Amino acid sequence: MKLAELSAILERLEMHPSRTLGQNFLVDDNCLAALVRAAAPRPGEEILEIGPGTGVLTQRMLDAGCRVTAIEFDSRLAGYLREKYAENPALRLIEADACKVDYKALFPQGRAFRCVANLPYCCASVLLATLSELANPPKSFHVLLQKEMAERLAAEANTAEYGVLTVRLAFRYRAHIVRIVPHGVFYPPPEVDSAFLALEGRETPLAEEPILRLASRLAGAAFAQRRKQARRLLGAIAPEVDFAKALEELGLPSTARAEVITPEQYIQLARIVNGYHS
Repeated sequence: MKLAELSAILERLEMHPSRTLGQNFLVDDNCLAALVRAAAPRPGEEILEIGPGTGVLTQRMLDAGCRVTAIEFDSRLAGYLREKYAENPALRLIEADACKVDYKALFPQGRAFRCVANLPYCCASVLLATLSELANPPKSFHVLLQKEMAERLAAEANTAEYGVLTVRLAFRYRAHIVRIVPHGVFYPPPEVDSAFLALEGRETPLAEEPILRLASRLAGAAFAQRRKQARRLLGAIAPEVDFAKALEELGLPSTARAEVITPEQYIQLARIVNGYHS
């Protein structure tokens, strides 16, 4: 969609993009086409799109033969999409705050889906965390989001960008940045560049679900005060475990901090803790 087309729609709806809602509309067809190519939508599959806006990405997914569940918070944009796609049963439009939607009801166990979206900056991390930890999580994510966040989610251990969400997503997904997206392809242009991030689902998660939940708690505790030694923070979760010894068994120094522990090592720590309770 060109800027002139978007401007005409916004004028008709008597609206101005909201910074609070993270409304930055993609107005570059080449960038949109690259996003769609990378996501490679297939006929018949289910796609979750959060923040469809005026529907430029929605239309590409529908054209590919997908069934799309689109969640739009802005009532004016939701009304526009409802009118535009009134005769298209392949679109399920939900007018709601995406952070408060019951995704378990939308995508119950056994109903496979993927997430393809231009995520609002203001809630991208919350949405990724929520969706990835569902009992039936998306098979993959192909999302536009703030460049800094994308770099964090694709970071390796022992880097400044590596954090707790990096670890938790790595339990189920492999992350890589497809391309950096300059701020000028959006209207209004955000103050920072964006990135197109792919999170490809692993064939099997790194561990069974109870261990993943425990490893997630351990990572959360360790990163809560990332400048402190992890063993002191992990002890709050399982005081019966000698974490200094456990870290050394994993080839790490007993003084290791959260950012040097890999996702696989958080899984191993969870297994050690679990061994005390079995």
